[in-house]
Amino acid sequence: MNGVRGVYNLRRLAVLRELKYRGTLAAVASAMSYSPSAVSQQLTLLESEVGAPLLEREGRGVRLTPQAEILVARTEKALRELERAEAEIAASLREVSGTIRVAAFQTAMLALMPVALTWLRENHPRIRVEASQAEPHTSLPGLLTRDFDLVIDETFPGLAPPARASEFEHHLLCEDAMRLATSTPVVSLADLAEHPWVMEPAGTPARAWATAVCHAAGFEPDVAYVSADMRVHARLVEQGHAVAFLPDMLWFDRAPGVILDGSAGHTRTVLATIRAGAGEHPLIQTFLTAIRHAIGELPARTG
Repeated sequence: MNGVRGVYNLRRLAVLRELKYRGTLAAVASAMSYSPSAVSQQLTLLESEVGAPLLEREGRGVRLTPQAEILVARTEKALRELERAEAEIAASLREVSGTIRVAAFQTAMLALMPVALTWLRENHPRIRVEASQAEPHTSLPGLLTRDFDLVIDETFPGLAPPARASEFEHHLLCEDAMRLATSTPVVSLADLAEHPWVMEPAGTPARAWATAVCHAAGFEPDVAYVSADMRVHARLVEQGHAVAFLPDMLWFDRAPGVILDGSAGHTRTVLATIRAGAGEHPLIQTFLTAIRHAIGELPARTG
């Protein structure tokens, strides 16, 4: 037996955890403002504390040993408890203050973020929001690496849900209608089998959903134009170059310049995703209130 070695250093455990999610010593060093040699030194000291190898060479990189994976799992639990403690301390203070780091997909960034920021400025001026536009497939991993505190996320019906880490909590914000957008009237989706489409890039949930809807109507869509920018989609439809599925949230500040058909009842679900244990933090709660206020300000659409 190795005997009792005492409590492991939490900072060193955090370095090991960062390595699991970021993949390289250089990425960990950049994220934690260390030098690569300091990261390597912290991991060497942790191995000495543990009394077992934590890293194995894999090609030009490294991977965690089973013992390291055990440590990371326990570190996650410790960090969640610390996050709960931080939330309780913040809740005990009279005024909500501090910085919250948020990521949001494009239409949420356009339609919701400015209104939410205005509400926060008027009601909680000591809260600082640092917001980044990022699609969920890139922003959700940022929750685990603590680059973000909250991600405005989207899911689409009929798709197998993506693997969601047990470290996440999800809060429903709204259902956003996804309407067929054309420049001229059509009778049914099947009538658009020969039309060019504009869709989001391959591999995104929105692209997979739109393609599946077209398949259900009996055709393979001719995707002539690809863009992650919904305003580009709208412009191409307005000028008669393509057809598309467009979210209601896109029309937050103007009347649609296209013909919209929502008779099929398609929607996307908009969520706020946070780390497990952070949901009671006053900064999170206050930001959720601000975003829900912004959703309430969106124009109602029918049809």
